[in-house]
Amino acid sequence: METIDLAAEQRSTLDSPRLRYGLLARFLFTGMDLVYGKRRTLSKFIVLELIARVPYQAWEQVSYVAMTHMYGQPDFARRIFEFVKESRSQQDNEQWHLLILEEIAHKKNLAENFFLYRLLPQVIAFMYYHISWMLYVADPRYSYGLNADFEDHAEHEYMEFVRENPELEREPFESSFAADYGRFASLADLFRRIGLDERLHKQESLHRIAHPRFS
Repeated sequence: METIDLAAEQRSTLDSPRLRYGLLARFLFTGMDLVYGKRRTLSKFIVLELIARVPYQAWEQVSYVAMTHMYGQPDFARRIFEFVKESRSQQDNEQWHLLILEEIAHKKNLAENFFLYRLLPQVIAFMYYHISWMLYVADPRYSYGLNADFEDHAEHEYMEFVRENPELEREPFESSFAADYGRFASLADLFRRIGLDERLHKQESLHRIAHPRFS
């Protein structure tokens, strides 16, 4: 298996400018800062990860609907099916992030406000799902663009979080999900890996904008 220099990947992110976010993305990020504060925290990342899954769920759902109408065109239906598998893989990756962060929060005995950190994120995710769905139906590039903005934001936030908290280098990563997601020497490397995942998701969305698959 290829060894990745996660510290180098962190430096690459921190040396790179953020994307020029669209209006919807800026509205979302500003709203989250107003509700949860600008400070990067584990609890805020859990909210981000809960929301991060939903575009892939929306794309998967729209694609399944399309397949029910396009099964008579096998080549086209196969391209849709391959896209569904890719979206499912990315969705699963975001799910591992959420499960691992929840596990860490549980071990640290973090007790957060139920409304702000349990109920409200579900409402935000519900709204974000339908926005992603409607944008995809109108023009997939709009939905990909919004997702690229979200993933770029997440990538930078994770890498900044590691820079702001050097003590993470000394905290070991121990998880019941390590065999599924990966083993890392420290929590710092875990967060770097998650940030790198977000970059890869961003790059995939940008690639889909430039190279539409179903035209």
